[in-house]
Amino acid sequence: MKTITIEGHLRTEMGKQATRQLRSEEKVPGVIYGGAKEVNFSAPATSFKTLVYTPDFQLAEIKVDGAAYRCILKDLQFDKVTDALIHADFLELVEDKKVVATIPIRFTGAAKGVKDGGKLITKMKALKIKTLPKYLKENIEVDLTELELNGNVRVQDVKADNYEILNSPRIPIASIVLTRQLKQEEASGAPAVAGAKPAAAAAAAPAAAGKPSAAAKPAAKK
Repeated sequence: MKTITIEGHLRTEMGKQATRQLRSEEKVPGVIYGGAKEVNFSAPATSFKTLVYTPDFQLAEIKVDGAAYRCILKDLQFDKVTDALIHADFLELVEDKKVVATIPIRFTGAAKGVKDGGKLITKMKALKIKTLPKYLKENIEVDLTELELNGNVRVQDVKADNYEILNSPRIPIASIVLTRQLKQEEASGAPAVAGAKPAAAAAAAPAAAGKPSAAAKPAAKK
């Protein structure tokens, strides 16, 4: 799994004034908790970008004054006006201690329902799980191959070894819905007429049935 390295320094001063000073130097205060002790540190704002501005799940190795901490990102705070990162919280990974993390979903396979003309709608991008640090991975694969028209893949359908999935089991993750054309075909009982609106085609049929063809008209008397 990809690991981002952040090099920082211990914070010796706390409070609003010290925090403002750090931000004026384009540094971000952070905290590491969950291990033997809580560590307050600061690091250049640029060192957080690769970890923060991505949908990927990554680990962080935070080096603070000679000590290294293997962590996962837990929380971020941004300035309400400038949208700049102003604080970051990290959870230190302890080998025999389970952690809660949000892991992205990666969809695989070509769904049957899409091949039959349906449209794939994805409703969740990640799952909240609980596991030991050694089982953490970049994503959770969800195979859509057998998903049919009007079908759903729900949280309870996901098979992820060594993971306790914390989301509600009945929540849909992905669905195959009917496209407008398929709905029209189902309503009429036959494929829609190419280039013609179904309602217009249906209205034209009885009108045509009431008129004799040119061949059926009696010949004009001489």
